[in-house]
Amino acid sequence: MSAPAVARRSLALPDRRTRIVAFLVLAVLLLIGVVVAGTVAQDAARTTHLDAVSQGPSAAHWFGTDRLGRDMLARTLVGLRLSLVVGTTAALASAVIAVVLATVSVTVGRWAETAVNWLVDFFLALPHLVLLILLAFALGGGTQAVIIAVAITHWPTLTRVLQAQARQVVASEYVASSRALGTSGFALARGHLLPHLLPHFVVGTALMFPHAILHEAALSFLGLGIDPSQPAIGILLSDSMKVLSAGMWWLAVLPGVCLLVMVKLVDSIGENLRSVIDPRSYHL
Repeated sequence: MSAPAVARRSLALPDRRTRIVAFLVLAVLLLIGVVVAGTVAQDAARTTHLDAVSQGPSAAHWFGTDRLGRDMLARTLVGLRLSLVVGTTAALASAVIAVVLATVSVTVGRWAETAVNWLVDFFLALPHLVLLILLAFALGGGTQAVIIAVAITHWPTLTRVLQAQARQVVASEYVASSRALGTSGFALARGHLLPHLLPHFVVGTALMFPHAILHEAALSFLGLGIDPSQPAIGILLSDSMKVLSAGMWWLAVLPGVCLLVMVKLVDSIGENLRSVIDPRSYHL
């Protein structure tokens, strides 16, 4: 490759990185806007207008109204906010489980690694959605049950990734030197392992987030998720099934499209975040 071509490639990297960072900032600001709008719209989402029952999208109600005259745009924003809160909490909890198990498996001993590997294989072998439904049902449903069920079922794949990274760190010469000097496993994990795993933890949490949101919506749709009195997206979609045959398409289509857009946005954040943290993921 000629020198000018190499120079052009070297100049292209910062430009692409800048675009990615700009996208991440805009995407995060948009999600924060959804959270703020969902918080402000809570009263409007519960207010009934019997003179505007089952109206289609219009200038007064962009997403139409439901059978009680409640504004569907407000209810959709509140539902998206609930999905973001539940998804964030569940994804973080699941990622913490993955970090702890990966750290234990490479620092405690061979028996711990065997136990963690068996546990990962066991959870990966179980039907994911069935396990999710059974856990939510056993926990009695509700927001807390959804968070626990999603957190318990989403950590195995990330644990495998973190284990692979942790093994590379443990096999390095400076860790071997630390062990020879009598450094404890806890000190190794705190001083060497966790700082190395932190970027992978952040990216893994971001990539797990869309799955947590979709599974929360699925559980709410089945009646095992968030309290039915709350306008969660899954509940909105479930309620719309009762009147969809009457031509009230906006009750299902518009909240569903918003959920898909948000999931895609969050997934794009995870992918671009990986490109920023790991330059080797660039495809030139």
